[in-house]
Amino acid sequence: MTSRFPAIAADITGLFATRDTHAVEVAILQPADPFLDMAGEDLRRRIFLTESETGQTLCLRPEFTIPVCLDHISSQAGTPRRYSYLGEVFRQRREGGNEFFQAGIEDLGDSDTAEADARSVADAHALLSLVLPGRSLAATLGDQGIFEAVLAALGLPRGWRMRLARAFGSAPMLQAALGDLANPPRNGQLSGDVAALVLDGDLEGLSAHIAGGMEEAGLSASAGRAPSDIARRLIEKAELRSVRLSNEAFAALKNFLAIDVPLDGAAQALEGFAAGAGLSLGAALEKFAARAKAIEAHGLPAEKIRYDAAFGRPLDYYTGVVFEIAAQGGGSPLAGGGRYDRLLTLLGAKTAIPGVGFSVWLDRIEALRETAP
Repeated sequence: MTSRFPAIAADITGLFATRDTHAVEVAILQPADPFLDMAGEDLRRRIFLTESETGQTLCLRPEFTIPVCLDHISSQAGTPRRYSYLGEVFRQRREGGNEFFQAGIEDLGDSDTAEADARSVADAHALLSLVLPGRSLAATLGDQGIFEAVLAALGLPRGWRMRLARAFGSAPMLQAALGDLANPPRNGQLSGDVAALVLDGDLEGLSAHIAGGMEEAGLSASAGRAPSDIARRLIEKAELRSVRLSNEAFAALKNFLAIDVPLDGAAQALEGFAAGAGLSLGAALEKFAARAKAIEAHGLPAEKIRYDAAFGRPLDYYTGVVFEIAAQGGGSPLAGGGRYDRLLTLLGAKTAIPGVGFSVWLDRIEALRETAP
């Protein structure tokens, strides 16, 4: 496979060597559950799945972040530690091949999150500048943490905050969720008995009712979702339908999502929004401002970096900054990344390990290299 490496591979690995990274290789065949549970709907539907002789669900490596984090946990390596990689990933795609190369850096365990975030953006920008000399680049940043802080400050219940947070990064999903929040749909599909149990929030009674129905239908409770899980989800959906934001709060959320400014004015724009809406964004805004200063200190062109409050990336494990870098003037992103402070704990780490990283699409870079800047 190394004979098929892109011509720019040597330049990229050379850059990684100057960035104090540990080159890592991870298996192409991976356990599928971590990706199915944590990667997000956009990636889940494009994974190539298979099964081992023992019945374990496996997949071809669709990205590197989760495998690198699993490898770090299993090796019990200390932190902070920076990993670099360059290899193939496998995804169903409408455009381009289903097998293509990615490279990137995963930065684990640095407690100075503002600096680690800035370093990740700077390294991604440096890599693209190296392999695309003369190309003007533009970066877009979003912030999952700021978005979730706004939802909390508006007083949304936990169920709605979770739904909207999962939708962040997918414009259609976010618009659908906001539509439901503005005009909660009625549920006319539940039978009378079930509807009454759901309305009462009777988890135990609803679980028993569902279990009885499954038994009558000859369905095994162990063959799929447990009756208690189904009951809990039905009650949660009913609770979501019962919530409707005030016109003022809904307008504030829409105003927040409309913020799109150069990064060097973003903290001020967020402060102005919060003051106008009567909200306190607290530590999330402090972290945002510290990161913006750290990015500026890396010498990146502030006028080429924008903060878009509605911008996210379609991976469920992000918790803070998210970013993409593309050629100036548009086109598909060439690099993308973000912060994922909860991921390693979810994957089995015994202590919390902060993390941030990025990856670049080498096939898109090569296509650009074939055209004049």
